[in-house]
Amino acid sequence: MVLAGVVAQATVLGALSAGQAAAAITPVLHAIGVENQYADVISQIGGKFVEVEAIETDPNTDPHTFEASPKIAAEIAHADLVVMNGLGYDAWTDKFLAAAPNASRKVINVQQLMNLPDKTSNPHLWYKPEVMPAVAKQIAADLSAAMPDQKAYFNANAGKFIASLAPWHAALDKLKSAYSNSEVAVTEPVGDYLLQAAGLKIATPFNLEAAIMNGTDPAPQDVTAQNALFADGRLKVFVYNQQVTDPLTETFLSQAKTHHIPVVGVYETMPTPGYHYQSWMLAETNALIKALTDQTSTESLLARH
Repeated sequence: MVLAGVVAQATVLGALSAGQAAAAITPVLHAIGVENQYADVISQIGGKFVEVEAIETDPNTDPHTFEASPKIAAEIAHADLVVMNGLGYDAWTDKFLAAAPNASRKVINVQQLMNLPDKTSNPHLWYKPEVMPAVAKQIAADLSAAMPDQKAYFNANAGKFIASLAPWHAALDKLKSAYSNSEVAVTEPVGDYLLQAAGLKIATPFNLEAAIMNGTDPAPQDVTAQNALFADGRLKVFVYNQQVTDPLTETFLSQAKTHHIPVVGVYETMPTPGYHYQSWMLAETNALIKALTDQTSTESLLARH
Protein backbone atom coordinates (compact mmCIF):
# COMPACT_ATOMS: atom_id res chain seq x y z
CA MET A 1 0.00 0.00 0.00
CA VAL A 2 2.81 2.37 0.89
CA LEU A 3 4.54 1.58 -2.39
CA ALA A 4 1.31 2.12 -4.32
CA GLY A 5 0.86 5.49 -2.60
CA VAL A 6 4.39 6.54 -3.47
CA VAL A 7 3.86 5.52 -7.09
CA ALA A 8 0.56 7.40 -7.24
CA GLN A 9 2.14 10.48 -5.69
CA ALA A 10 5.01 10.32 -8.14
CA THR A 11 2.57 10.04 -11.02
CA VAL A 12 0.68 13.10 -9.83
CA LEU A 13 3.88 15.06 -9.30
CA GLY A 14 5.12 14.00 -12.73
CA ALA A 15 1.90 15.17 -14.29
CA LEU A 16 2.14 18.48 -12.45
CA SER A 17 5.77 18.94 -13.52
CA ALA A 18 4.88 18.24 -17.14
CA GLY A 19 2.02 20.70 -16.93
CA GLN A 20 4.20 23.33 -15.30
CA ALA A 21 6.88 22.81 -17.95
CA ALA A 22 4.32 23.18 -20.71
CA ALA A 23 3.03 26.37 -19.11
CA ALA A 24 6.58 27.67 -18.82
CA ILE A 25 7.32 27.30 -22.53
CA THR A 26 7.83 30.75 -23.98
CA PRO A 27 5.37 31.45 -26.79
CA VAL A 28 7.08 32.59 -29.94
CA LEU A 29 6.14 34.46 -33.07
CA HIS A 30 7.43 33.37 -36.47
CA ALA A 31 9.08 36.09 -38.51
CA ILE A 32 10.84 36.32 -41.85
CA GLY A 33 13.37 38.88 -42.99
CA VAL A 34 13.52 38.41 -46.73
CA GLU A 35 17.07 39.83 -46.76
CA ASN A 36 19.23 38.61 -43.90
CA GLN A 37 20.03 42.13 -42.69
CA TYR A 38 16.33 42.63 -41.93
CA ALA A 39 16.15 39.20 -40.29
CA ASP A 40 19.07 40.19 -38.08
CA VAL A 41 17.28 43.31 -36.86
CA ILE A 42 14.07 41.35 -36.20
CA SER A 43 16.09 38.91 -34.11
CA GLN A 44 17.73 41.67 -32.09
CA ILE A 45 14.35 43.21 -31.26
CA GLY A 46 12.24 40.08 -30.87
CA GLY A 47 14.77 38.20 -28.77
CA LYS A 48 13.42 35.08 -27.08
CA PHE A 49 9.88 35.72 -28.29
CA VAL A 50 10.58 35.44 -32.01
CA GLU A 51 11.88 32.71 -34.29
CA VAL A 52 13.41 34.37 -37.34
CA GLU A 53 14.14 32.98 -40.77
CA ALA A 54 16.24 34.80 -43.37
CA ILE A 55 15.57 34.01 -47.03
CA GLU A 56 18.36 35.76 -48.94
CA THR A 57 21.55 35.01 -47.04
CA ASP A 58 24.44 34.22 -49.36
CA PRO A 59 26.96 37.07 -49.75
CA ASN A 60 28.45 35.27 -52.75
CA THR A 61 25.35 35.37 -54.96
CA ASP A 62 23.35 38.09 -56.67
CA PRO A 63 20.07 38.78 -54.79
CA HIS A 64 18.59 40.27 -57.97
CA THR A 65 18.57 36.79 -59.55
CA PHE A 66 17.16 34.99 -56.49
CA GLU A 67 14.51 32.36 -57.23
CA ALA A 68 12.11 31.38 -54.45
CA SER A 69 11.05 27.79 -53.79
CA PRO A 70 7.85 26.08 -52.55
CA LYS A 71 9.57 25.66 -49.17
CA ILE A 72 10.03 29.42 -48.92
CA ALA A 73 6.40 29.94 -49.95
CA ALA A 74 5.32 27.71 -47.06
CA GLU A 75 7.51 29.61 -44.59
CA ILE A 76 6.01 32.92 -45.68
CA ALA A 77 2.49 31.49 -45.47
CA HIS A 78 2.99 30.62 -41.79
CA ALA A 79 4.84 33.80 -40.76
CA ASP A 80 3.41 36.26 -38.24
CA LEU A 81 5.70 39.03 -39.49
CA VAL A 82 7.47 39.54 -42.81
CA VAL A 83 9.97 42.32 -43.51
CA MET A 84 10.76 42.92 -47.16
CA ASN A 85 12.69 45.64 -48.96
CA GLY A 86 10.35 46.69 -51.76
CA LEU A 87 11.28 48.72 -54.87
CA GLY A 88 11.13 45.53 -56.92
CA TYR A 89 14.17 44.12 -55.15
CA ASP A 90 12.21 41.21 -53.71
CA ALA A 91 9.00 41.44 -55.73
CA TRP A 92 8.50 37.66 -55.66
CA THR A 93 7.53 38.05 -51.98
CA ASP A 94 4.35 39.90 -52.93
CA LYS A 95 3.19 36.91 -54.98
CA PHE A 96 3.69 34.51 -52.09
CA LEU A 97 1.95 36.84 -49.64
CA ALA A 98 -1.02 37.17 -52.01
CA ALA A 99 -1.18 33.38 -52.46
CA ALA A 100 -1.50 32.84 -48.69
CA PRO A 101 -3.71 35.64 -47.30
CA ASN A 102 -3.58 36.07 -43.53
CA ALA A 103 -5.36 38.99 -41.90
CA SER A 104 -3.27 38.77 -38.74
CA ARG A 105 0.12 38.68 -40.49
CA LYS A 106 2.11 41.91 -40.35
CA VAL A 107 4.13 42.92 -43.40
CA ILE A 108 6.73 45.68 -43.33
CA ASN A 109 7.59 46.86 -46.81
CA VAL A 110 10.55 49.16 -46.21
CA GLN A 111 9.91 51.17 -49.36
CA GLN A 112 6.40 51.92 -48.17
CA LEU A 113 7.52 52.54 -44.60
CA MET A 114 9.92 55.22 -45.85
CA ASN A 115 7.31 56.64 -48.27
CA LEU A 116 9.55 56.12 -51.29
CA PRO A 117 8.06 56.28 -54.78
CA ASP A 118 8.31 53.33 -57.14
CA LYS A 119 10.63 55.35 -59.38
CA THR A 120 13.33 55.41 -56.66
CA SER A 121 16.41 54.37 -58.60
CA ASN A 122 18.47 52.73 -55.84
CA PRO A 123 16.79 49.85 -53.97
CA HIS A 124 19.62 49.18 -51.50
CA LEU A 125 17.80 50.94 -48.66
CA TRP A 126 19.67 49.37 -45.73
CA TYR A 127 22.72 51.53 -46.53
CA LYS A 128 20.63 54.66 -45.79
CA PRO A 129 21.40 55.67 -42.17
CA GLU A 130 17.82 56.70 -41.41
CA VAL A 131 16.19 53.50 -42.65
CA MET A 132 16.98 50.85 -40.04
CA PRO A 133 15.96 52.96 -37.01
CA ALA A 134 12.55 53.40 -38.66
CA VAL A 135 12.39 49.68 -39.46
CA ALA A 136 13.34 48.79 -35.88
CA LYS A 137 10.57 50.95 -34.44
CA GLN A 138 8.00 49.40 -36.78
CA ILE A 139 9.18 45.87 -35.93
CA ALA A 140 8.75 46.67 -32.23
CA ALA A 141 5.27 48.07 -32.88
CA ASP A 142 4.15 45.05 -34.92
CA LEU A 143 5.54 42.53 -32.45
CA SER A 144 3.88 44.46 -29.62
CA ALA A 145 0.54 44.28 -31.44
CA ALA A 146 0.87 40.50 -31.55
CA MET A 147 2.20 40.21 -27.98
CA PRO A 148 0.95 43.23 -25.99
CA ASP A 149 2.37 41.89 -22.72
CA GLN A 150 5.87 42.13 -24.15
CA LYS A 151 5.59 45.67 -25.51
CA ALA A 152 8.10 47.06 -23.01
CA TYR A 153 10.55 44.29 -23.90
CA PHE A 154 10.31 44.92 -27.65
CA ASN A 155 10.52 48.70 -27.26
CA ALA A 156 13.56 48.39 -24.99
CA ASN A 157 15.31 46.17 -27.53
CA ALA A 158 14.50 48.59 -30.34
CA GLY A 159 15.97 51.40 -28.25
CA LYS A 160 19.14 49.39 -27.63
CA PHE A 161 19.45 48.62 -31.33
CA ILE A 162 19.07 52.26 -32.35
CA ALA A 163 21.61 53.33 -29.71
CA SER A 164 24.05 50.71 -31.02
CA LEU A 165 24.13 52.49 -34.39
CA ALA A 166 25.91 55.48 -32.82
CA PRO A 167 29.46 54.24 -33.63
CA TRP A 168 28.49 53.85 -37.30
CA HIS A 169 26.98 57.34 -37.43
CA ALA A 170 30.11 58.72 -35.72
CA ALA A 171 32.30 57.02 -38.34
CA LEU A 172 30.19 58.53 -41.11
CA ASP A 173 30.60 61.97 -39.54
CA LYS A 174 34.37 61.42 -39.31
CA LEU A 175 34.51 60.39 -42.94
CA LYS A 176 32.46 63.39 -44.03
CA SER A 177 34.50 65.82 -41.97
CA ALA A 178 37.85 64.64 -43.31
CA TYR A 179 37.10 63.56 -46.88
CA SER A 180 33.95 65.32 -48.09
CA ASN A 181 33.77 65.57 -51.91
CA SER A 182 36.50 62.98 -52.43
CA GLU A 183 35.76 61.22 -55.71
CA VAL A 184 35.00 57.51 -55.80
CA ALA A 185 33.99 55.09 -58.55
CA VAL A 186 31.60 52.18 -58.13
CA THR A 187 30.35 49.21 -60.11
CA GLU A 188 26.70 49.67 -59.13
CA PRO A 189 24.68 51.59 -56.54
CA VAL A 190 24.90 49.06 -53.69
CA GLY A 191 26.72 51.35 -51.26
CA ASP A 192 25.71 54.68 -52.81
CA TYR A 193 23.51 55.76 -49.90
CA LEU A 194 26.40 55.25 -47.48
CA LEU A 195 28.82 57.08 -49.78
CA GLN A 196 26.40 59.99 -50.09
CA ALA A 197 25.82 60.11 -46.32
CA ALA A 198 29.60 60.36 -45.92
CA GLY A 199 29.78 63.29 -48.32
CA LEU A 200 31.75 61.42 -50.97
CA LYS A 201 31.30 62.22 -54.66
CA ILE A 202 30.31 59.30 -56.89
CA ALA A 203 32.01 59.91 -60.24
CA THR A 204 30.64 56.85 -62.06
CA PRO A 205 27.81 57.63 -64.50
CA PHE A 206 24.61 56.44 -62.83
CA ASN A 207 23.38 54.91 -66.08
CA LEU A 208 26.39 52.59 -65.94
CA GLU A 209 25.62 51.65 -62.32
CA ALA A 210 22.00 50.93 -63.21
CA ALA A 211 22.93 48.83 -66.24
CA ILE A 212 25.27 46.63 -64.21
CA MET A 213 22.67 46.35 -61.42
CA ASN A 214 19.93 45.35 -63.85
CA GLY A 215 22.08 43.06 -65.97
CA THR A 216 21.71 45.08 -69.16
CA ASP A 217 24.36 46.24 -71.60
CA PRO A 218 25.81 49.61 -70.55
CA ALA A 219 26.18 52.39 -73.07
CA PRO A 220 29.68 52.46 -74.60
CA GLN A 221 30.11 56.14 -73.69
CA ASP A 222 29.45 55.33 -70.03
CA VAL A 223 32.05 52.57 -70.06
CA THR A 224 34.51 54.98 -71.67
CA ALA A 225 33.79 57.59 -69.01
CA GLN A 226 34.34 55.03 -66.24
CA ASN A 227 37.61 53.85 -67.78
CA ALA A 228 38.85 57.44 -67.96
CA LEU A 229 38.28 57.85 -64.20
CA PHE A 230 40.90 55.23 -63.37
CA ALA A 231 43.60 56.93 -65.43
CA ASP A 232 43.16 60.63 -64.64
CA GLY A 233 44.28 60.48 -61.00
CA ARG A 234 41.12 61.90 -59.42
CA LEU A 235 39.74 58.72 -57.86
CA LYS A 236 40.44 58.05 -54.20
CA VAL A 237 38.55 54.74 -53.84
CA PHE A 238 36.93 52.10 -56.03
CA VAL A 239 33.84 50.53 -54.42
CA TYR A 240 33.27 47.05 -55.78
CA ASN A 241 30.13 44.94 -55.33
CA GLN A 242 31.35 41.50 -54.27
CA GLN A 243 28.09 39.81 -55.22
CA VAL A 244 27.76 40.90 -58.86
CA THR A 245 30.86 40.26 -60.90
CA ASP A 246 31.28 39.85 -64.64
CA PRO A 247 34.04 40.51 -67.20
CA LEU A 248 33.27 44.24 -67.24
CA THR A 249 33.39 44.72 -63.46
CA GLU A 250 36.52 42.56 -63.32
CA THR A 251 38.11 44.87 -65.90
CA PHE A 252 37.28 47.87 -63.69
CA LEU A 253 38.76 46.08 -60.68
CA SER A 254 41.94 45.34 -62.61
CA GLN A 255 42.26 48.97 -63.65
CA ALA A 256 41.85 50.14 -60.07
CA LYS A 257 44.69 47.88 -58.99
CA THR A 258 46.88 48.90 -61.93
CA HIS A 259 46.48 52.57 -61.01
CA HIS A 260 46.96 51.88 -57.27
CA ILE A 261 43.45 52.95 -56.33
CA PRO A 262 42.36 51.25 -53.09
CA VAL A 263 39.39 48.92 -53.40
CA VAL A 264 36.56 48.54 -50.89
CA GLY A 265 34.26 45.56 -51.32
CA VAL A 266 30.58 45.99 -50.46
CA TYR A 267 27.75 43.48 -50.14
CA GLU A 268 24.04 43.34 -50.85
CA THR A 269 23.33 40.82 -48.11
CA MET A 270 24.99 40.90 -44.70
CA PRO A 271 28.25 38.90 -44.65
CA THR A 272 27.96 35.97 -42.28
CA PRO A 273 29.04 34.61 -39.92
CA GLY A 274 30.38 37.19 -37.52
CA TYR A 275 28.39 40.31 -38.32
CA HIS A 276 25.24 41.99 -37.14
CA TYR A 277 23.73 44.82 -39.14
CA GLN A 278 25.39 47.58 -37.11
CA SER A 279 28.86 45.98 -37.12
CA TRP A 280 28.55 45.37 -40.87
CA MET A 281 27.77 49.02 -41.61
CA LEU A 282 30.56 50.15 -39.31
CA ALA A 283 33.02 47.76 -40.99
CA GLU A 284 32.11 49.08 -44.46
CA THR A 285 32.57 52.68 -43.28
CA ASN A 286 35.85 51.96 -41.51
CA ALA A 287 37.09 50.27 -44.70
CA LEU A 288 36.40 53.50 -46.58
CA ILE A 289 38.23 55.52 -43.92
CA LYS A 290 41.19 53.14 -44.15
CA ALA A 291 41.23 53.40 -47.94
CA LEU A 292 41.21 57.19 -47.85
CA THR A 293 43.64 57.51 -44.95
CA ASP A 294 46.38 55.07 -45.88
CA GLN A 295 45.32 53.71 -49.29
CA THR A 296 44.62 50.24 -47.90
CA SER A 297 42.18 47.98 -49.74
CA THR A 298 39.52 45.89 -47.99
CA GLU A 299 38.15 43.78 -50.80
CA SER A 300 36.43 41.23 -48.55
CA LEU A 301 34.98 41.72 -45.08
CA LEU A 302 34.82 37.96 -44.69
CA ALA A 303 38.55 37.59 -45.24
CA ARG A 304 39.38 40.22 -42.62
CA HIS A 305 36.79 39.57 -39.93
